[in-house]
Amino acid sequence: MDFARFIRDLVDVYYPTAEKLVLVMDNLNTHTLAALYEVFAPAEARRLIEKLELHYTPKHGSWLNMAEIEFSVLTRQCLDRRIGSRTELEREVTAWQAKRNGQAVGITWRFTTADARIKLKHLYPSIAD
Repeated sequence: MDFARFIRDLVDVYYPTAEKLVLVMDNLNTHTLAALYEVFAPAEARRLIEKLELHYTPKHGSWLNMAEIEFSVLTRQCLDRRIGSRTELEREVTAWQAKRNGQAVGITWRFTTADARIKLKHLYPSIAD
């Protein structure tokens, strides 16, 4: 229900004059356009869907996965206690971010290129030797 209302607000409130809205969405089953038909009348759901152009991130290794990993680290390393004010929160997160960026920490992916070549073989062109 929240997702359907969010889409309606994008289309009607925030971007009412846009011909198309391009949405980049994580490739999960939690948010589907079927939700629009569950919340709105069919004609309204169709009207909203026709304004959208959807692009899904890859299931593994997307930029959104990286953002989720960083938020998880932020939560464990910085936000694991009570913070009394917004000013204190901003100060703490800024300090954490500066330290984290200075460490240049990378992500060790378990899904390797070799794994991708096997699992995603249908996406790779075949090259004759």
